[in-house]
Amino acid sequence: MGDTVLCPILLRRGVKRSRPRHGEEDSCPSLKPFPWRAWEAGLDRFWQSIFGSPDLGAVDFKTLTRRKTPNDALTCPQDFCPNAKPDDEPPVFSLPATRLRVIVSEVVLSQPNTSLLETSAEQDRFLVRTKLMRYPDTVVAQVIALDEGHSTLALYSRSQIGRSDFGVNRRRIERWLAALGMVAAREQSHAR
Repeated sequence: MGDTVLCPILLRRGVKRSRPRHGEEDSCPSLKPFPWRAWEAGLDRFWQSIFGSPDLGAVDFKTLTRRKTPNDALTCPQDFCPNAKPDDEPPVFSLPATRLRVIVSEVVLSQPNTSLLETSAEQDRFLVRTKLMRYPDTVVAQVIALDEGHSTLALYSRSQIGRSDFGVNRRRIERWLAALGMVAAREQSHAR
């Protein structure tokens, strides 16, 4: 065979290719992601067949009550979530609510294994899957206008599977809030 390597995809078409020299790009279409993508899709279907849709639905923050099991996290202004004790009070951002909502969506969708499930007039709902086992979590984000130039938000992250999430939902919200704070601060400094 020498320097000729048979690429499984190109071989089907009867094409032989030379082994790439040091520093050259391999021209064989990669098969490496395929098994992992198949694993992910298989797990997604498996969890859905057992537990149903991973979308846990919208949240009415005014009537929300927390779960009895430790597999959710909530950051919310206390007066916005009167029936639920939040883990944290969210920061107030010096941004109009419409701009903060765009930033929230951009930050959240930049996170790995995160997709947008639904956008309504008031809320955005996201699906986040854990990296290895692909456990689904639903996160609801609602931006709250305080006045023309200030806003805050409510975030509720909850797991579909398991009694405990080992703090995953709370750490996720903390990470997102930190990222939101950095983007908001950068935007405010550019506005000056």
